[in-house]
Amino acid sequence: MAKGVISAADQAEQLKQDGNTYFKKNRLGAAIDAYTEAITLCPNIPVYWTNRALCHLKRNDWTRVEEDCLKAVQLDNKSVKGHYMLGLALLQKEKYAEGIKELQRALDLGRGAHPNSYMVEEIWQELATAKYQEWERDSTKRSWELRRLKESCETALEEKYSRDDVSQKTDDTDEISNSTSEQLAALKLVFDKAAEADTPTDVPDYLCCKITLDIFRDPVITPSGLTYERAVILDHLEKVGKFDPITRETLFASQLIPNLAIKEAVEAFLEKHGWAYKMD
Repeated sequence: MAKGVISAADQAEQLKQDGNTYFKKNRLGAAIDAYTEAITLCPNIPVYWTNRALCHLKRNDWTRVEEDCLKAVQLDNKSVKGHYMLGLALLQKEKYAEGIKELQRALDLGRGAHPNSYMVEEIWQELATAKYQEWERDSTKRSWELRRLKESCETALEEKYSRDDVSQKTDDTDEISNSTSEQLAALKLVFDKAAEADTPTDVPDYLCCKITLDIFRDPVITPSGLTYERAVILDHLEKVGKFDPITRETLFASQLIPNLAIKEAVEAFLEKHGWAYKMD
């Protein structure tokens, strides 16, 4: 390479830096142009695609977000930002199953690379919201179907009562009426039981962090047997002191152990109840 000649890779990297500067100044159009030029020079660098996708996201241009993120994850299937923004774009199209799959992938990758980063928490919250929205949509559909079926069954019982009443005149009217009432009551119990799965559920206390009172994401247990959310207890140890906030016993970060039993219990609870509660 002749002296003074800048390589395509160096030019692309400079364009990326220019794009970052424009983005920080909220000059999204200029940032997109810079990232696009970088992509033209070096199309196989996934970060150029995710950076441009983030600009499109800021503009709510979800079709372009999806396109750029699809390219990014093709280039690097371990791109946390690629899977994350792709998941958000799919959710905008109400493709809940696909969007949730991408967010879960982003969360798994994020936990493996940077378990205590702010982005892991952000992804978790988006995943929780997405699962709730999916449950809400499906439960609403199920509720309407159950309601129509219940009304059809009640109508059929009442029509049967009317036919029996007419055919048997007045002799057994009270008996028929009582039997019909019992059947209607039994029918109500059956449908009430069927609707329980779509009823919002409170999270048990033992599945919640004693500090935040929020459901565990990444629970860790201390030598004293207490379980906390990892990010919260680490923040306490760093900013408050090296002691357990409840027992006041000396505690160091190295003593924290993942509480796999509670983590599995949380996942089982959320799976069983279909995320039938709204995240804050």
